[in-house]
Amino acid sequence: MRLLAALATLLTVATPGGASQLATAVPPAADTAATFRWTGQTIQGGLIVARAPRGSIVVTLDGVPLPLAPDGDVLIGFDRDAGPQAILTATLADGRRIVQPLAIAPRAWRIERLDTLPRFPAPDPVMAQRRPAELAQIAAARAQVTDAQGWRQSFRWPAIGRISGLFGAQRIYRGEPGAYHSGTDIARPTGTPVAAPADGVVILAADQPFTLEGNLLMIDHGNGLNSAFLHLSRIDVKVGDHVRQGQTLGAIGATGRATGPHLHWSLRWRDARLDPMLVAGAMG
Repeated sequence: MRLLAALATLLTVATPGGASQLATAVPPAADTAATFRWTGQTIQGGLIVARAPRGSIVVTLDGVPLPLAPDGDVLIGFDRDAGPQAILTATLADGRRIVQPLAIAPRAWRIERLDTLPRFPAPDPVMAQRRPAELAQIAAARAQVTDAQGWRQSFRWPAIGRISGLFGAQRIYRGEPGAYHSGTDIARPTGTPVAAPADGVVILAADQPFTLEGNLLMIDHGNGLNSAFLHLSRIDVKVGDHVRQGQTLGAIGATGRATGPHLHWSLRWRDARLDPMLVAGAMG
């Protein structure tokens, strides 16, 4: 019971689509400088910025080291399929270790059952030929490390419109689960401008449409956090460009595999896929 009493106080709040999420309060302690403090939501698909205890020299999440900013901030994302708990640990200059369990709230994902369709369509020889090189480009882009500091900003929506696809939704084909939806879809007409949700550096700008993503643009926001914008009708920036929050990056389209014009915006921290609706908040 003493261990449970030492855990952070968590407040239940409403989430987009009716799911519940946890807003994090400061873990109780006599000396808050000797504890972790954070903003954001410890929930599947969520993102937090944590302030490490004073004097921290190393911070790990489940044993994996995290980049520690000069002011003591660390960025942490929780995958769509994250387990119920993660362990945040700080090692101080004097050798002490401070361990903070993080309770990660589960979510009820939308499930669509398609009992008359197979999981995989008929083989596409063009995709089979081109896809490996496309995936290699995406992996190489995500492996880049830039000086971007957009991860410190409050993210904005890259476009305003009707939400036509939810992050995390999954289709079941004849009882066999397919891949879940990795981003949020915003339905708007072709040519609608797409703006940078936060500062960043362009790490991929497709010079020709990818088989699935169409005209694909990727922005690194720093500290392992990046955005991908799919199905664009045009791209107005190039690899290496430093972009500012609100800057026009391109325009919505229907390139690649898309049933109509829309923007697919996905967010990723390291290998964790994040929910843009949690990161950017309510669409205004």
